[in-house]
Amino acid sequence: MINHLRPAITILFLLTLVTGLAYPLAVTRIGRALLPQQAQGSLIERNGQIVGSRLIGQNFTSDRYFWPRPSATSPDPYSASASGGSNLGPTSAKLKERVDSDMKRLSVAGIAAPVPADAVTTSGSGLDPHISPDYAAAQVARVAKARGVNEADLKALLSRLTEGRDLGFVGEPRVNVLELNLALDEMKS
Repeated sequence: MINHLRPAITILFLLTLVTGLAYPLAVTRIGRALLPQQAQGSLIERNGQIVGSRLIGQNFTSDRYFWPRPSATSPDPYSASASGGSNLGPTSAKLKERVDSDMKRLSVAGIAAPVPADAVTTSGSGLDPHISPDYAAAQVARVAKARGVNEADLKALLSRLTEGRDLGFVGEPRVNVLELNLALDEMKS
């Protein structure tokens, strides 16, 4: 019996060392060497303070800032510890209620229908830091009024911060809301 168990235990031990320890350490070291910013969470610093990550959205609610898309994490929006979709299907009354509420909020803020889909829908993770250029453009008048700045200046800023498709053909153009709002704070009113 021991002759059968010894090779099994040896292989279990070796595979645990290789796949559970050596491989993760090697991948982490390679990642830190080749892509140090990404391996550390793509953190954004201002004045020596970490203000967020390029990879996780933040809940901006003031009229002085561009708003992100709705977050599926609750009760705290954009909580990385609660990442995941809402699992609300197209026939869900709760989803319809939330979308209607968001549409009403956008209407009150002066964003007229038809609104871009990402203005009322969550991402798969509930943490997406990006919005579409169309949704950002729909918010320009509101933000310009709240900040007392020229709409043309905001449109130029938005154009400068719009990211294109990855590799020129993958995905959609997008705007990182945190980076856009940080750039807003750096603008002179």
